[in-house]
Amino acid sequence: MTTSTMKAVRIHAYGGPEVLHYEDVPIPSPNPDDLLIRVRAAAVNPVDWKIREGYLQGFLKHELPLILGWDVSGEVVAAGSEVTGFKVGDEVYARPDIERDGAYAEYIAVKAGDAAHKPATLDHVHAAAVPLTALTAWQSLIDAARLQAGQTVLIHAAAGGVGSLAVQLAKARGARVIATASAVNIGLAMELGADQFIDYTKTRFEDVVEDVDAVFDTIGGDTQERSWQVLKPGGILVSVVNPPSKETAAARGVRSAFVFIQPSGEQLAAIARLIDDGRMKPIIHAVLPLTEARQAHVISQGGHARGKIVLRIVD
Repeated sequence: MTTSTMKAVRIHAYGGPEVLHYEDVPIPSPNPDDLLIRVRAAAVNPVDWKIREGYLQGFLKHELPLILGWDVSGEVVAAGSEVTGFKVGDEVYARPDIERDGAYAEYIAVKAGDAAHKPATLDHVHAAAVPLTALTAWQSLIDAARLQAGQTVLIHAAAGGVGSLAVQLAKARGARVIATASAVNIGLAMELGADQFIDYTKTRFEDVVEDVDAVFDTIGGDTQERSWQVLKPGGILVSVVNPPSKETAAARGVRSAFVFIQPSGEQLAAIARLIDDGRMKPIIHAVLPLTEARQAHVISQGGHARGKIVLRIVD
């Protein structure tokens, strides 16, 4: 490596999109169990702007300045002395440790155990759209809900970054999928495998759904509260937004779970196999250069992205 600095987008204070600054920063030095990855693409997720706004200060340990972005695809340029299973030149993807500097940068240091070889059938832009959302779906539907073939799951916001992959993962498990989204996304939801579609702007899902085995909540609030009544006895409400009430679950004879996803190279390897087998694919809403990270945050914060927003870092 001929230089010690790289371009990155960092925050030096919490606030709106204007606190994102494109600047020169030192290239990270990998730990013995790290991979140093040359970033080709990084995806934008709601957790990015929630951290930028300062909402998670009491929950996560961060020091400013901070590089955001915890979805990455790129190639290995260096590997720590303790790393096995990867070599320089390998194309990898990862959801890095969210308490370390992220991927809005030309290089990132990632724990080798958090990375996997990227799906061979995807380019870096599409691969970067996968890790955080696919792991969210996996850890919610498979680890928490233990979704099985023949069961029925209600997936809210089925056209979003998480929801679109959750629909496909549930179908890959052999489940029946009921999807909620706006009417403009009915074609996408059905293409991804939804068995039943509900336009939430016209129909209250609880009026037409009952006795599901699981509800996957990516919205929270009133949507979460209304979801209790569609579960069958023993069913489960899984949320990635805020913890569902254990008291309400007990009173209704159902279960609840809150998922804050963890990195997992092993799960990403399994997800890559599903993608390469043609059973899952990421949906891209927009691709922007790193210099337009502020605009990417504005789009994400608007709440109506269809799939993922990706920053192209290096061609």
